[in-house]
Amino acid sequence: MGAVKTKRMPRAVREQQMLDAAVRTFGRRGYMAASMDEVAELAGVSKPLVYLYLNSKEDLFTACIRRESAALVAAIRSGIRPELPADRQLWDGLRAFFTHTSHYPDAWSVLHLQARTHGEPFASEVAAMRADIVEFVTQLIVVAAREAHRDPDLPESEVAGVAEALVGAAESLADWANTTPGVSARQAAATLMNFAWAGLGDLMEGRRWTPPDPTQEAAGG
Repeated sequence: MGAVKTKRMPRAVREQQMLDAAVRTFGRRGYMAASMDEVAELAGVSKPLVYLYLNSKEDLFTACIRRESAALVAAIRSGIRPELPADRQLWDGLRAFFTHTSHYPDAWSVLHLQARTHGEPFASEVAAMRADIVEFVTQLIVVAAREAHRDPDLPESEVAGVAEALVGAAESLADWANTTPGVSARQAAATLMNFAWAGLGDLMEGRRWTPPDPTQEAAGG
């Protein structure tokens, strides 16, 4: 195939075009199997131009992770209205998350599968995004819990583990929803709300499940 002819356009626009092509290629082919030739062809540019703009395959993949991480976090944050009750905020946030991951399955594959399985520096980039989401969910839950308990000093540690578990469940459910025909973002969000909110409601009302006494467990009691 001969050299690809390109039309003049602003650098920022051209770079986003390359990133779009790279996300699609990495998301569908995987980091190791994807080639810069494929990215260039899909973007409609020459391979030297891809290298000129984005330096290397590693830098290109890192740029994809950063852009898609920012887009996912922004989608979640913009979907939540802080004046609403906690359950509605969680519902809106989950629906925004599943809507975004269903609309951009290649981006989700880059973030949740490819970046995590190819070591550093990619894993750290995704870990930073995930930590941001977990912290956001933690704050959402802890504010509601403090109001429910009428205890403004309730420590974040009381709900941090719940937030971590909730984010992990959402990640797994997004994988399932994206590969299961007929599952909508609304259905995925409702599934997780039905799974999680009863427990969160009990936590906020001070009703907790208590593990059995260790001595009774050891005795089979």
